[in-house]
Amino acid sequence: MASTKSLSKILLNITIGICFLLLMAACTLFKKGEEREIIARVGENYLYADEIEALLEIRGTKEDSAVFVSDYINNWAVKQLLVSKAQINLPETKLEDFERLVANYRIDLYTGAYKEALATQNEDTLITAQEMREFYEEKKENFKLKEKIVQIRFIELPKPFLNKSEVIRRLKSFEAEDVDYLDSVGVQFRKLNFNDSLWIPASRVIEEIAPLTLDNESRYLKNSQFFELEDSMGVYLARINGVLQVNDIAPLSYISETIGQVLRNRRKQNYLKQLETEIIDEATKNNEFEVYAPE
Repeated sequence: MASTKSLSKILLNITIGICFLLLMAACTLFKKGEEREIIARVGENYLYADEIEALLEIRGTKEDSAVFVSDYINNWAVKQLLVSKAQINLPETKLEDFERLVANYRIDLYTGAYKEALATQNEDTLITAQEMREFYEEKKENFKLKEKIVQIRFIELPKPFLNKSEVIRRLKSFEAEDVDYLDSVGVQFRKLNFNDSLWIPASRVIEEIAPLTLDNESRYLKNSQFFELEDSMGVYLARINGVLQVNDIAPLSYISETIGQVLRNRRKQNYLKQLETEIIDEATKNNEFEVYAPE
């Protein structure tokens, strides 16, 4: 966590950058204000040609552009006129409520963007294996599966395939020499997956192996099961290495990305809380912030 001194330096750098950008934007707007072509006016509010041109570029087509421009100008005018009438006719209390909402929204935009910039500048995305393991062990009851997952190795062969029996033998045995053999003839397979340590949703397996369905998967997707299925397209050979059911605890490898994101978000929130504390402390120290006791 950054010290108060380093935080002040970061705040100063970002503030200088924002001031520079605002100055450049002001200069640019002043220069453009002298040259901009006005195409419509409602009271003291003006609609400029470059605003319409920007919209046409985003729209990406010039078909019916005249109709689009005419409609846009009319809609813009209606909104301006309604705002003007609302400011005259709505109760003062309602207008004050709206002003507070606008002011609060502006504050939220500025503070949100500023905190995000600081968090990004100081973000540490590295999550160690030990951090993941500790969090997983502490919270594992929260990581129950919502769908069946399996570890599987499978091959889809074209029909016909001359050495099917040899492929079956090798896929079942799956020693180092068997893997070498299967790799050597793998170019003949329609599909293959040899990474049977990877957990995969059963729904994805059903998508890959056409004869499998939600109705029959329980007969085939069982632990240590070998099965052979076929349809008009090919022959499907598979060996199930592991199965976990709905409500079983998800293995760490299956949810590592989720845990990593949770830990990064937690780290970010802790940083932002510390940031707010340090900002208050610094402002208090510099007599920029104080709370008055009620009389």
